[in-house]
Amino acid sequence: MLIYDLDCHTHSGEPFNLRALRGQVLLIVNVASRCGYTPQLAELETLYKRYRDRGFTVLGFPCNQFARQSPESANAFCRFGEREYRITFPLMEKVRVNGRHAHPLFVQLRRQAPGVFGTTLIKWNFTKFLVGRDGQVLRRFGPRDGERDIRPILEEALDAPFLLD
Repeated sequence: MLIYDLDCHTHSGEPFNLRALRGQVLLIVNVASRCGYTPQLAELETLYKRYRDRGFTVLGFPCNQFARQSPESANAFCRFGEREYRITFPLMEKVRVNGRHAHPLFVQLRRQAPGVFGTTLIKWNFTKFLVGRDGQVLRRFGPRDGERDIRPILEEALDAPFLLD
């Protein structure tokens, strides 16, 4: 199954068409507002602005599963991101990334890119999945991985040839 077949919603609850992103390189991240890694929102925005014209999109999904570090609604998170970090990349619905009620997108991402020692669980906020133009996960990045870690692999993915069916 490709990620494009899964249902997603925006921060305001509107359906979001993942199929419209087919052919783009994506960075899908579980984000939080009260985490030590929250300043990475600025780095994610920098990547988005630098590469969006080359077919790159960041999708941020607020998640409150880790130490309750994102207790606000998805709409409130969006306002926070715009106010504090001038976020322009899409901020999505609030999700669970682990457990019985995990969002199907994160279930699929975890299956495609297990973490350390093969575990599929997401360990913390700001776990990042780089998805190629074909919808397959190219790399899973941990919470500590920032712009400098992501940029070389992202540029490689953007430069890779891809033909739409």
